[in-house]
Amino acid sequence: MSTISLTSAKAHLSELVDRVEAGDSLTITRRGRPVARLTAAVAPRRPVDAGLLRSLTATLPPQSGSAAELVRAMRDDDRI
Repeated sequence: MSTISLTSAKAHLSELVDRVEAGDSLTITRRGRPVARLTAAVAPRRPVDAGLLRSLTATLPPQSGSAAELVRAMRDDDRI
């Protein structure tokens, strides 16, 4: 996490927002003391459309084995 003075933050706000969008977090200080933290906003989650999910999974072919067997087979294929 980076630290920046309030004066610099005001002068370079657009650049700081770009950095935060890229994943950085910033602490803004006034007279050397932390007063604020600038972090990316968390996007709200959208609800799952159950009908759309059912229609998608209905088009998939049925699997012959369990999920555990599939994972084991994928793991074992990588070891060869």
